[in-house]
Formats: sequence, C-alpha cells, structure tokens
Amino acid sequence: MDQAAAESPAAPTRGPIRQNRQTRRNVLIADRIADWSITIGGLFVIIAVAAIMVFLAQVVVPLFTGGRIDSVRSYTVPLPQGGVLMTNVDEHKTVAVVLGATGGVSAFHAQTGTPLLDPQGFDFSGATPTAFGRTLARDNLIFGFSDGSIRFATLRFATSILTPDALPSGLVQLDSRDQTDGTAVYSRVPGNQFRKVSVVSTLDAPQRVSQSAIVAADYRVGGTVERPTRSFVTADADGIVRLSRAESRVNMLTRQVRTTVTSTTLPELTRGLQIKGLLLTEKADQVLVATQEGIVYRYDTRNFDAPRLAERIRVVPDGEELTGFYFLIGEQTLIITGSRGTVDAWFTLERKDAGTSDGYALVRAHVLERHGGAVRALSAGQRGKTFISADENGAVWLRHTTSNQVLLRLDKDRPPGAYAALMLTPRADGVLAIAANGRASFWNVDIPHPETTLHTIFGKVWYEGYQGPTFTWQSSAGTDQFEPKLSLVPLIFGTIKATVYAMVFALPIALMGAIYTSEFVHQRVRAVVKPAMEMMASLPSVVLGFIAALILAPIVEQWIAAVLMVFVALPVSLLLAAYAWQLLPRQIALRYGGLPKFALMFVFLAIGFQASLWLGDALEALVFAGDVKHWLDGSRGDGVGFTTMMLTPLSVVVVGWGVRRVLEDRIAAMVGASTRLAVGAAAFARWIATLAAAVALAWVAASLLAGLGYDPRGGIVDTYVQRNTLVVGFAMGFAVIPIIYTISEDALNSVPEHLRAASLACGATAWQTATRVILPTAASGVFAAVMIGMGRAVGETMIVVMAAGNTPIMDWNVFSGLRALSANIAVELPEAVRDGTLYRMLFLAALVLFAMTFVVNTLAEVIRQRFRRRAVSL
Repeated sequence: MDQAAAESPAAPTRGPIRQNRQTRRNVLIADRIADWSITIGGLFVIIAVAAIMVFLAQVVVPLFTGGRIDSVRSYTVPLPQGGVLMTNVDEHKTVAVVLGATGGVSAFHAQTGTPLLDPQGFDFSGATPTAFGRTLARDNLIFGFSDGSIRFATLRFATSILTPDALPSGLVQLDSRDQTDGTAVYSRVPGNQFRKVSVVSTLDAPQRVSQSAIVAADYRVGGTVERPTRSFVTADADGIVRLSRAESRVNMLTRQVRTTVTSTTLPELTRGLQIKGLLLTEKADQVLVATQEGIVYRYDTRNFDAPRLAERIRVVPDGEELTGFYFLIGEQTLIITGSRGTVDAWFTLERKDAGTSDGYALVRAHVLERHGGAVRALSAGQRGKTFISADENGAVWLRHTTSNQVLLRLDKDRPPGAYAALMLTPRADGVLAIAANGRASFWNVDIPHPETTLHTIFGKVWYEGYQGPTFTWQSSAGTDQFEPKLSLVPLIFGTIKATVYAMVFALPIALMGAIYTSEFVHQRVRAVVKPAMEMMASLPSVVLGFIAALILAPIVEQWIAAVLMVFVALPVSLLLAAYAWQLLPRQIALRYGGLPKFALMFVFLAIGFQASLWLGDALEALVFAGDVKHWLDGSRGDGVGFTTMMLTPLSVVVVGWGVRRVLEDRIAAMVGASTRLAVGAAAFARWIATLAAAVALAWVAASLLAGLGYDPRGGIVDTYVQRNTLVVGFAMGFAVIPIIYTISEDALNSVPEHLRAASLACGATAWQTATRVILPTAASGVFAAVMIGMGRAVGETMIVVMAAGNTPIMDWNVFSGLRALSANIAVELPEAVRDGTLYRMLFLAALVLFAMTFVVNTLAEVIRQRFRRRAVSL
C-alpha cells in the first residue's frame, strides 16, 4: 500500500490566488462625491453662520450711528414788535408761529419761511406783559402785568383732514408736499387726503392776583373736560410768591364757564432776590423758585393751605450765574444752565439723609458737556428726553439726557450773537432757531435712536426716580413721558443665572447617571435605562415650560419645605440603599445584581420622597421658624439652620477626609477579616458617625458666622415668588439631563476595554477604576457633553418665558424670577416696531446671545482638544 502510494502521481499544486486590489471606479466616484458634498456642506454652514452675523450686525449698527442733518433751510421771517417771547412749530413741521413781547403773533411755513397772514394776536389794551409763562406743550400761556393781574391765553395749531374736493381754490404751491391759501397750509397725506394746519388763539379776561407787578410766572393745565383746572404760580415785585388754582365748571348745555380762583402765599423769600424763573409741577405739589445767583428754593405744596420751604440749594458753581431753568417732559428732570456753559440735569429724589422737611432732595444726576459760552436758550421735545441748548455764540447743540451725549452740533450759519428764539419740534425731528434780526434756520434732523450708546446698553445709567446709577431693562410704557431703559446687562445676567442653576441641578444627576449605567449596572438594565433617558430629550420645551408654570410652580410653592428636604433625603436614600445592599450575603448580592438591585434603589428613592413629605413640616419648624416665606423675607427666625444645611456637604467632605487620614487603619484593623455583614455594618456605622459629626461641625460654623453678622437671606435666598429660578432649574434641568447623560455615557463606553481590565487586574475597585481611569480618559467627550448641555440651557426660550416670571432683575436669589436674552426676544419682538429702537435692541440681544454661545463653544473646543491629546497617549 505504501509502495502504491509512492508510485501514484503527485497531486497538482495550486499557486497563490491573485486578487484584484484596485478599487472599483464606482466606489472612487462615490467617495469623491461624498468628499465634495461634505466640503461644500461645511462651507455652506460657515457661509450661513457668517451671513446671520452680518445680518444681525447690519440691523444693530444704526443704534450707534447717532443722528444726521437731513436738510437745512435758511430764510428771513417777520418778527412781532417788542422782541420774541416764544416760538412754536406743529408736530408735522408745517407751520411755525412766533409770539411777540407785546402780544403780536406772526406765522410762516416752517420749511420755506413763506409768511402767512398774521393770525389774531393778543390785545392787551395797551398794556405790556411783565411776565410770561407757558405749559410744556407751548399751547397754554399765562401773561403777568404791572398792575398785578394775569391773563390766560391759548395759541394752538388746529389740524383737520380734508378730501380733495374740499380744498379751497387758488392754492399756492410751497414745496412738494405743502400748499397754502395765505392763512393755512395744506399738506398731502396718504390716502389722497390733505391735512390742514392753521393757527388759532384765545385770550381770557384779566384776573387780579397781586397788588404789585408780576415779575415771573408758570402755568399748568389739568383736570377733565367738564372740570378743567389751572394751576399757576406768580412772583411779584415785592418778592411775594403765590400759588393759585383756578377750577372751572362747564355747563354742558349752555357751555357757560364758571371759574373759581383760590390762592396761597408761599413763605416769604429774602427781599431783593433777582428771581430768574418759576417752575410748577403738573400736580402743583412742588414749586421751584430760581434766582440769578444760582440758588433754587424748593417748596412743598402738597398741602395747598400750608406750603413750606423744603430745600434751598445752589445748583451752579460759585461765581457762575444761572441762565436757564427748564423741566423736561414728565417733570422729573430739571435742566440747569449757567453763564459759563454749564448744562446739568437734576432729579428730585426721596433720600433718607436728605435733611429736608419733606424727605426729598434735589440731586445732580447728569453733568453734560459744557458749551463754549453762556447758555441763553433751551427747548425740550415732547417725546423722550431730548432737548436743545444754544449759547451766546450761536452754537446750537442737540442733546439727550439719559445717554448723556451731544447728538448733533448745529454750528453752521451762526448769527452774530445769541438766538432770540429756539424751538425743538414735538417729535424731536426738527430745530428752529431765529435771530434778533429775523434770520431763521430750520434743521430737519433724523435721530432715530438717541437713547443708545455702549454705556447705556452695557453700563450703569442714572434714570429718573432712581436713587443712583443702575442696570435696568424697561423698554416701553403707556405715555411719552417714559424714559426707555435699555440695559442688556440684566438680560445677560438672567441668562447666566438660569444656566447656572439648571446646570447645578442637571450636571450631578446626568454625570453620575452616566457613570453608573456605564460602569456598574447590568447590561439588561442599561438596555432599558439608556433609551428611556434618550426619550426624555424628545419632549418639547414648550410642554416642559407649561408643566413647570402651571403644575410644578404651585406644587413647589405649597410644599417648599418638602422640596428643600428632597435635596437632603435623596442622597441619603441612595447611600442607605448602597449600605443595605452591602449587608446582603455575597451569594445573594452576586445573583441579584441586575434588575433587583436597580429596583431596590428606586424603593429607597420612593421612601426618601415620602420621608421628605413627612419631615417637611419638621424642617420648616426647625430651620425656617415655622414658615419658609416669612423666614425668607426676614420677618422671623435667624440664618443658623439654613447655613447649617448649606455647609453640611462641605463638612461631610472635611470630616470624611479626617476620618480617612486618622482612623482608616484603626477601623480596618478592628474589622479585620470579618464577615461581609460585619464589614457592611461597620461601614454603615462609620457613615452615620461621619454624618453626625459633619452636621455638628456645620452647626458650629453656622453659629460662628451668625455671631459675625452673616445672614444667608439677601443672597442666594430671599423673598419668594411663585415663578422663580428654582422652578426654571428643575424644568430646564429636565431638558438638559438627557443630552449630557447620553453623550457622556457614550464617551465612557468608548474607553478601550484593556484600560478597564488592567485597572481591575491591579486590584482597583470598580469605583476607583471609574473615577481614576475611565473618567479621565473620556474627559474630552464628557466635557463636550457638558458644553452641549450648557449651550442648550443658554439658548432655552419657552421654559424661561413660561416659568421664570420675566422679571429683569439682578440677584442670585433662587426664589426670584429672571429674564433671559432669548425670553426677552420672544416676549417683546411681536410689539417692536420695525427699525425702531426696541426692534434693533432685540436684534442686538440676539447678537449678544450668538456671541456668548460662540465664545463658550470656542473655549469648550480648545479645552476638549487638550483633554483629547492627553487621552490619546493612553
């Protein structure tokens, strides 16, 4: 057989099989298409982001461009005899009127200077006014005379809308918009209609209020149509200042008017004072008397029958004379000007240290840029805090009080001296200046955003009625007297505050959950937990916000002590579950280490929740003196109990460190090679003792801090409101947890298995392996998860809108509300007029939010790359 086998022919041998190693053409084409698609897609993303930035910047830039002069018109106008008392322009910049010192009135077209037939002037029967006053709108006037009498008058613009067939014939074209018949101006308006503007005047009978000549007066109008009131203040040549109130009753059937005048005399001033002017507030509750030397006497006239001198103060530097004394709209800002170019804004504020009889004091709030010479004329707009000032050299400056800036310097075409009359149009879009020789200049100006500068948006600003400079956001109100407050700082702070508290709530839960499911739970448990956590991310934020606002917020308010108890009970419950499992025999622990162990943890968590409900009242009595809300507002109790709660976690760390350093070896020697039950019992006893020692240490530290005057109220805890940051932290944390958990868990699972096996083989415990090997290796991925979660929190809108109360305040109180940048955009954008100041400010808020996320993500990527480079070496 062997011989046959030997003689049989050998089996043919095959050579190596040659394989075609060339990549197929269709694969190469697909790869090239994918490469180009990814590249082009990335470029489009970059272009889109850059385009968004450019668009936002294009909308925002006009906020900082200041104002501009659209056109300047110069012409000569006829002036009434005796000098000029006042000039006025209607809100449409159509007709201008000049009031002369003897009662004469002249009118002309504001844009071209074309004279109109002189409207009916005021006939004073040969008398010449010795004093003149007017309301802020310049339509109600008061004249004082040498015989001690006063006369009320009106000089108004009458406006009506006409159809083309109602126009008079023979109209003369003035410009592209306006026509005139010699007495009125007709302006074409949208809808094929015309607006007629004319001047009307009335003069009341004289009323005797003094025995000597009236030298100064001021005037305010109020009341209702049926019962109008006129409040006026006069000063006579004898130095007597009288406050008078005229109440009229109109018979609605006969239209007859019956007027009753009552007067009261203010405390006598020093004789010989040169009174520069008088000012009266709209409610007639304050009277201000200014002297040429720069002294202002402020009278408290809230009690009409018993007025009193409340304050005497110098408002200009020594050696400088007062030249101007003027209220801005709202009568909370007083503009003071001087002979050396001083222009200051003063507020009347309630002060504890005022040293005045009424508790109020005049305070200089804004020091504006000085003129080159004495300020001789002032005029304020009827919307906002814009006004103009002109000096003796003819320089006209358009200013804004809140932003403390000179918007425009109208220095061209100056007259030889000071202007005789100055007027800022009601909408602050035009300036009329008339010289003594009748030479007039009319500037059409455009200042769309006078309130906005980098300082007013990002710095502290002193607003009317505030005790000092503040960061404040309040974009609108119901009247034109409102002073817009457009600081973005409270909104930026609110965004940061919401993010911090959300991350404080979400970060420990998400990271600990990721470490637990990655390193400790059974695969079957992980297969259930991870998809369930990922499902949480699918919940819309509007649903979370709705639940937080309407369900969670009332529950938290009703059970606030129990909610605070949860923060103590849950960690304790988890530790109790761990020690309880440690007490089980090893065979049972190994056999049921999957779902039963996981279920036991939830049983203890449920017990912890129930214990929080049971112990909430006890906690409220022990720590919060029986009532959390009253404790928070400072009406009862002290801060020792709450400070003890806050210091307990730190005390646990300190005491635990001390136990490990001093008693670890002794405890290990005492336990020795005991049974699992004995070891578990010893560990549990050590934990109880550590916890008790930590609480005692925290109480001692809290007592020492209380003895030094520390009280936690007024900081991170303060007055309670229902929709607050705590509720926002819960809801936003619920939205952020799935993101951080999922990405962190994936990063931990991606760590090479040989590192885990090597650590365990060297004798490290599972916890030591997780914290000292796995977590540092996966640090780049975990950090990326945290940053992505933070980005979600920063940009969150609906939860903050619905659950935060939308209060733009700046404090770290967890029980107060907030307003974030994103929420502010969502709330106020529907009410913002396109291209208006608020509209552009909201786009600036979006740009700031964009920049915040860009900076955070850039820093995160830099740090993540450092972690990654360090982990690659492993």
